[in-house]
Amino acid sequence: MSEELIVAHAGQAGTDFLIYTGNFCGYCSALKRLLKGKGLTFTELNFDEHPDYRTPVVQATGHRTVPVVFDIRGGQTMFIGGFDETNRYLRKTS
Repeated sequence: MSEELIVAHAGQAGTDFLIYTGNFCGYCSALKRLLKGKGLTFTELNFDEHPDYRTPVVQATGHRTVPVVFDIRGGQTMFIGGFDETNRYLRKTS
């Protein structure tokens, strides 16, 4: 169920990235600015608005903090990590 939820969200997104966020999260805000600044699109799902998503996402990734970032370009759903990992990842792939 855990990975299936993420794959379902990714399949419905139609964007470059799928991100799970939380309210009052500075790293989430910084991530959205980073992605927008690079011209990348994203679908945001907020754990505070959808609390039932948190446990499956943590179970699938082991990542307990927000943001939780997936690159979903090219039909693949690849877990990246949080803000710092995404920042490094984009430096390598951009």
